Amino acid sequence: MTQDQPVRGPTAVPAPSAVPRPAAERAARLRAQGLTLGYEGRAVVEDLSLDVPDGLVTTIIGPNGCGKSTLLRGLGRLLRPRAGAVTLDGESLDRLSTRRIAQGIAVLPQAPTAPEGLTVADLVSRGRHPRQRWYQQFSSGDEQRVREALAATGVLEFADTPVDELSGGQRQRVWIAMTLVQETDILLLDEPTTYLDLAHQVEVLELVHRLNRDLGRTIVMVLHDISLAARYSDHMLCMHDGAIVASGAPDEVVTADLLAAVFGLAAHVVPEPVAGRPHVIPLSPTAAPAVP
Repeated sequence: MTQDQPVRGPTAVPAPSAVPRPAAERAARLRAQGLTLGYEGRAVVEDLSLDVPDGLVTTIIGPNGCGKSTLLRGLGRLLRPRAGAVTLDGESLDRLSTRRIAQGIAVLPQAPTAPEGLTVADLVSRGRHPRQRWYQQFSSGDEQRVREALAATGVLEFADTPVDELSGGQRQRVWIAMTLVQETDILLLDEPTTYLDLAHQVEVLELVHRLNRDLGRTIVMVLHDISLAARYSDHMLCMHDGAIVASGAPDEVVTADLLAAVFGLAAHVVPEPVAGRPHVIPLSPTAAPAVP
């Protein structure tokens, strides 16, 4: 196994803009209308409607089992709706081919795995499949796109390294490179910081921030760390029992009242000192009111 890269000091990580871009000013290319999703006879998300602000970073938060990952799977048609619809540019995903969806939406599921021994370049190149036809060989243009994605995610030096020899943070950047090489405008990332230590969580979220600001990608991600979600998001959604119970800018969503009602957590919410985003300071769980 290769060693994790050295942890950089706090001054090496620039803070995202303290003023989120208003979601209301952004048209929605990806929308859910009356969406119901579930598994084996059990509805997890029911009659949910959502407009994903275009060109922004939207983060979904909520307690375990509330439907965050299920919603993300539905938005990428990894899970077909029982009722309602998800639309991309006004067209229902159910009416679009898998290739057409993969040309518009890239999905990174939780804890993806690669075949043993597969190199970084080989894995990332698989993201080019939606852009190719059966009669088209892997071209020099495809190779250039792969190199650009590796460079953009900071893993070009590992191109010939087996994925299973990388650190957790490096692997996550490689998977994001694979979604990036699809050349979609929309990225759906399900818990991209899972199992990473704090330094590598920040590394991955800084990458997400750059993909949005520098390349204009619309990003929807699921995160558990509410303070990091507030720091790296323009727009936030909070879910509880399969429904969206709050949405808006981070300082509108992350409040002590919401944390108590949805998470059963007593906490102070204070502005963090770098960019002024909401930061959660948990108090004793026994002091929290019961979830209604």
